[in-house]
Amino acid sequence: MRKLLKKIFGTGKEAEVVELAPAPAAVAAQPPAVVPVDPFHLGLSDALASGWYLQDSDELYRGFQISADDVVLDVGCGDGGNALFCANRGAHVIVADIDPVKVDATKQRLADSSARVVQGLVSDVNPLPLVDGVASKVISMEVLEHVDDPAQFLRELVRVGRSGAQYLLTVPDPVQEQLQKEVAPAAYFQKPNHIRIIQRDEFEKMVTDAGLVIEDHSYYGFYWSIWWLFFWVCKVDHSNAHHPLLDSWTKTWEILMQSPNGEQVRKTLNDFMPKSQVIIAHKP
Repeated sequence: MRKLLKKIFGTGKEAEVVELAPAPAAVAAQPPAVVPVDPFHLGLSDALASGWYLQDSDELYRGFQISADDVVLDVGCGDGGNALFCANRGAHVIVADIDPVKVDATKQRLADSSARVVQGLVSDVNPLPLVDGVASKVISMEVLEHVDDPAQFLRELVRVGRSGAQYLLTVPDPVQEQLQKEVAPAAYFQKPNHIRIIQRDEFEKMVTDAGLVIEDHSYYGFYWSIWWLFFWVCKVDHSNAHHPLLDSWTKTWEILMQSPNGEQVRKTLNDFMPKSQVIIAHKP
């Protein structure tokens, strides 16, 4: 080595040779940790982008406006989120559900709202304990897939709506339901859960056969279609739904929504495989 250095650098004073320490062994790169994003908060943001809960225009869903003059019937009220939106507009709100616990909880949730009146009904809608033509707005979201007789159920909703009443109806979309059926627990597709998958044309026929006129048929929730598919695979508790796969999907969707073409992609995917289909209709 010394002779080689002398040959390169000349015959003067010998160059000082510095022994180099061996290079450290390569360390495998670690992927950056995924910072968990609240999937339900992101889902709400996605819903807002799809036309839900429009505060400035008082539309529960685009084309379905609520005012203080309305009498709103929410059948299958669940946790009361939709009823609360209506109550905060000063409407008379009637919440109905087969589960008395949900009815009581929703009434409590609406107790301090701006609603003119809050009523609670425990009912299987066979029949509804209401007089004909009482409601100006009727909401029933993600219920028809549960009931034994959808035609009878819709007839009751139509009976209690006044002439000109608007209806906001949603059911799961069939493409994602078929996927869920492959991975969800068997009980998810057994009574009292989903006992039927409703095709898009079938949903429209149910509504028109009941005597309603369809104003709009739209789709939303691709984000939830994939989230629920992964949820069943991850086998985590719904009350603490964190898992690397779920957290990665939520973060991916958040990044997509922040991208320049995110909104265009979201709309395309919502049409391709939405979580739910939405019909707005009215009673002649």
